Amino acid sequence: MKRLSALFILFLFAFQQPEEKLHTIIGKTTYPFWLQIPKSDTKEENPPVLIFLHGKSLSGTDLTRVKRYGVLRAMDKGRKINAIVIAPQIASGNWNPDIVLEILTYVQNTYQTDLKRVYVCGMSLGGYGTMHFVGKYPDRVTAAVAICGGGNVSDGCNLAKVPMWIQHGDKDYIVKMSESKKVYDAIKKCNPNADATLTIIKGGNHGNVENLFHQNAMYDWMFKYKKTN
Repeated sequence: MKRLSALFILFLFAFQQPEEKLHTIIGKTTYPFWLQIPKSDTKEENPPVLIFLHGKSLSGTDLTRVKRYGVLRAMDKGRKINAIVIAPQIASGNWNPDIVLEILTYVQNTYQTDLKRVYVCGMSLGGYGTMHFVGKYPDRVTAAVAICGGGNVSDGCNLAKVPMWIQHGDKDYIVKMSESKKVYDAIKKCNPNADATLTIIKGGNHGNVENLFHQNAMYDWMFKYKKTN
């Protein structure tokens, strides 16, 4: 009897535990993606959304590749992120901002989220994807971080509407530092007072800047922003 009671309590506890672990969403949107719903002891506050866009080397049809670096790798190594984390995968080619929006809309329609707190970050090809997405849909993003990527200078005025932290290593020989700088210059040309920062990382190459995902600075910077309208 004691054993049955203990098993029942264990089952009840497990059933009531809020979800936190990563799981995959396949077939609901054009890109498959990883999803984390954070644990919460209260429903008074809806969680923010954090989208991570990977680089070219993680493209394919095996979603486990997306865990090799970036936000998901940081989570695997113990980082707790109190947000709904979305990490899609592209099979090949470039990130399509319309499909990224499709995923964001699906998640916002399916789960309770804070529509005033949507953050996007990406590295390399994902850095380009971040700036392309913000450049096309600035009204849907609260703040964004683009690492060792680039973007379209024609998006400068839209990018100027969203707090942007652009980071690039000065030893990056895969994607030239000028790719980030020209977009930053376009933002400032459109609006000199835009909340945009360009950080040049001394000694940073195309690979070692991945350590930014394991530091507090990026997350603290993004999550301090909240849309006011």
